[in-house]
Amino acid sequence: MNQENNLKEKFKQALISTVKVISDDYKIEKEINKNASSKNYNFFELDNLNNKQDYIKLRAETDSEALKRKFSNLKIYKKNLPKNSSCRMLYDISEKIRYEILGTKILKGISKNLNDNYSNKINLKRKDQLKSKDDVPIAEAFELYMLKKFMGIKLNSLSEKILGYWEKEFQKSFDKHINYLSENVENQSKYNSKLSEILQKMEIFESENDEDNEENKENENLNNENNNEENQNQTKDEQQKNQEEENLNDMEGDYDLNDSVMNEQLVDTDSDKQSNEKIIQKINSKIGDKEYSIYTTEFDEIAKAETLETNDEISKLRKTLDQQLISFQDLITKLANKLQRQLLAKQNRAWEFDLEEGLLDSSKLTRIIIDPQNSLSFKKEKDLEFKDTVVTLLIDNSGSMRGRPITIAAICGDILSRTLERCSVKVEILGFTTKNWKGGKSREEWNKKNKPKNPGRLNDLRHIIYKSADTHWRQSKKNLGLMLKEGLLKENIDGEAISWAFNRLKKRKEERKILMVISDGAPVDDSTLSVNSGDFLEKHLKKIVKNIENKSDVEILAIGIGHDVSRYYKKAIKITDVQELGDVMIEQLSGLFENKKKPN
Repeated sequence: MNQENNLKEKFKQALISTVKVISDDYKIEKEINKNASSKNYNFFELDNLNNKQDYIKLRAETDSEALKRKFSNLKIYKKNLPKNSSCRMLYDISEKIRYEILGTKILKGISKNLNDNYSNKINLKRKDQLKSKDDVPIAEAFELYMLKKFMGIKLNSLSEKILGYWEKEFQKSFDKHINYLSENVENQSKYNSKLSEILQKMEIFESENDEDNEENKENENLNNENNNEENQNQTKDEQQKNQEEENLNDMEGDYDLNDSVMNEQLVDTDSDKQSNEKIIQKINSKIGDKEYSIYTTEFDEIAKAETLETNDEISKLRKTLDQQLISFQDLITKLANKLQRQLLAKQNRAWEFDLEEGLLDSSKLTRIIIDPQNSLSFKKEKDLEFKDTVVTLLIDNSGSMRGRPITIAAICGDILSRTLERCSVKVEILGFTTKNWKGGKSREEWNKKNKPKNPGRLNDLRHIIYKSADTHWRQSKKNLGLMLKEGLLKENIDGEAISWAFNRLKKRKEERKILMVISDGAPVDDSTLSVNSGDFLEKHLKKIVKNIENKSDVEILAIGIGHDVSRYYKKAIKITDVQELGDVMIEQLSGLFENKKKPN
């Protein structure tokens, strides 16, 4: 272990030296030591290096960060930053490609690292039931377009399909400006200015711009109704507005353009002034106790894992998970044996007496001594099966689980299902996320109907069945690798997911039912929370969990991956590494299997 840590430390120092040399920034080491926990330096995190692809990704991200420091001027970046949030996403992708192109021109090693990483990323693209343009995020398609046009990266058939849904729009807006942009790659001011101009003129964003303008007009009218002051107050408002815009630009300039977090940062950010949605949110926050509601369930989906991706891709992801599991084989065996002993020890043993065969009952031998005519008495242990038990593992498949958290969750699911099945305990593994970012078709319907107030949950749910309770682990083990598919992980609406898993459990015939939730914290769905109170989803989660804990015979336990979830669940544990599963899970699970009186 010490040798491994030494090697990782040497590798880290090599990466830091690389950034120093490429960026000409020799203060970065002091910055890293000062801000060790900052996301801006997460490309130096070495704990998740498990295969060749991980090393390639880390080297590419390091090179990209160095190039950003060298070639991307923050003031120029902010000066040309589009106001429209969707435009900003594409703007940042393009800026990232720009300074990476410059890097490929100065060093062949940088070119190789970036190209290898993008090739790996393209080969891992998800299928995700691509049926229409709505299934493909524009940012994902635009990145492929830029890689193809500006970096000469070859796309596979799936990536070409993803790009195909949007390519005509990109060609219409960009193809006539390709030469100008290519010629001015080294001139950030001209490049960014032209790019911002192109993006803001794209027809696909016109409806969003019109909508924003309408909302701004409405808000101006509202402000005028509430303020009858004359020009003096108006000038003050204008000054305040300008100040707010400056502050906002300062915030936007601090965005991390790192590829792994860029989409999340940009999608969730809106530079527009107070919109109708924010007004609705304020109204709802005052109501506070508003009952949970759902705008529509029309677009919700319950899917079997094997239907969400090709068999080849699922097999590839399973191999990735198996690589992670290699170092835990001993843990799996020890955990299974120990837990099995614990559970079997809880069985109630009983005997049948006065049988004609079996074990000799020594307590009855005195009868034969008194009267030899009496026959021998035998006894036999009753063949009692362990009380029928079913365990549901409900795993958070949200975007915040990307990387190490979802890997730990997948390993937990794999280890626990194998372990419990050895103890004759049936296991079901479920996942929950949403089909889209930012509301999907549910939000589109809401927009078409003039945005009625208090819509409630406003996104398309996707509940996933990785393994049913009646399916053996060996038959569905491949499905568990699908959790490592980044394109699958979006938003998390925990309350409804727990209710769904609970209802599935209630239909089971087993006498003992246990629900284990694996999550990394609070429920989050930006589309829903933007038009409801800030604790809308959290209150619903607490209510659902409380009802299960107090009014049902289903026992519920939560495992927090890197986060404490005890504020939602009475029984909750926190783990940060798979190694912690051993003794902690033995204690918690054996406690759950204690015989308890059912609630009245």
